[in-house]
Amino acid sequence: MERSGMIYLETGSLDPCFNLAFEEYVLTRRRDGDYLILWQNQNTVVVGNNQITEAEINRPWIEAHGVKVVRRATGGGAVYHDLGNLNYSFLTDYRPEDQLSMERFTRPVVRALRALGADAEATGRNDILVAGKKVSGTAQKIAGGRILHHGTLLFDSDPEAIASALRADPQKFQSKVGKSVRSRVGNIRDALPEDMTLRRFWDYLKAALSAGGCVSGALTEAEKREVDRLRREKYETWAWTYGRSPAAEVHASRRYAGGTLEFYASLSGDVIRSIGFYGDFLSKRSLDPLCRALEGVPFTPEAVGAVLARFAVPDYFGSITAEEVLALLFAP
Repeated sequence: MERSGMIYLETGSLDPCFNLAFEEYVLTRRRDGDYLILWQNQNTVVVGNNQITEAEINRPWIEAHGVKVVRRATGGGAVYHDLGNLNYSFLTDYRPEDQLSMERFTRPVVRALRALGADAEATGRNDILVAGKKVSGTAQKIAGGRILHHGTLLFDSDPEAIASALRADPQKFQSKVGKSVRSRVGNIRDALPEDMTLRRFWDYLKAALSAGGCVSGALTEAEKREVDRLRREKYETWAWTYGRSPAAEVHASRRYAGGTLEFYASLSGDVIRSIGFYGDFLSKRSLDPLCRALEGVPFTPEAVGAVLARFAVPDYFGSITAEEVLALLFAP
């Protein structure tokens, strides 16, 4: 991903709603060039695009500690951000031949961490580990021939806050001998042979991820006003962050290697009236077109399978296959 001439941007804000709107604006409106954004949020839980917010957060703790909650536009699971965490975003042309490999984007990050002396590796669906502990989770989104890949980098975050703010899904740990969130995550700073501040780490990462060839850029005042409008009209709204709690007659949930997949459906007779998919699977496109295509379709494996066949299932469900989707919907 490192390229000479990469355009480097900063949001100039710690507001998670503004920062996510900034990302979305660059993805959808800056149509040419390769971009790197480094940014931070104040204390915030960021839930994945397909998650049910109330199921992911520890509301009493969040309210007691003044933690913000916001939904992002990419898939994956909920994460906690504080000022010990640094976020990175790559935005570039989508290349179908890459099959949206996470490795295309995590490789330069892992290389940069190793160059500092950290024992870093990319592993699992979307994680980066240092000394065996998770320091980064990543996610992706495609829009109009462009791709956003972003991730967290826990440099010096508060592990107690991470564990307290999020509700752990017990299904994730059933094969890990009860490992807790606290024991699974780590900080990059603790694994460095020579200590450095987050500011120094930020500057180092900027150079490392752009191969020293970035060009500093900025949004125009008119573009910033558009970002602010998107912040107000989308990311700050209750409807976006919380208004996806399903009400349905048919429901099931299952944990796959590609993440937790859950569905809720309302039926009229044996025909789908409405359906929604939820979970921490790594979708790269909005599921809305797929869900709309299923409305009015008979709730049978054959009819639903025919609709799924019209869609590039990996773009919508990550590594969860069409067969696994059908197995969940029509489990005996």
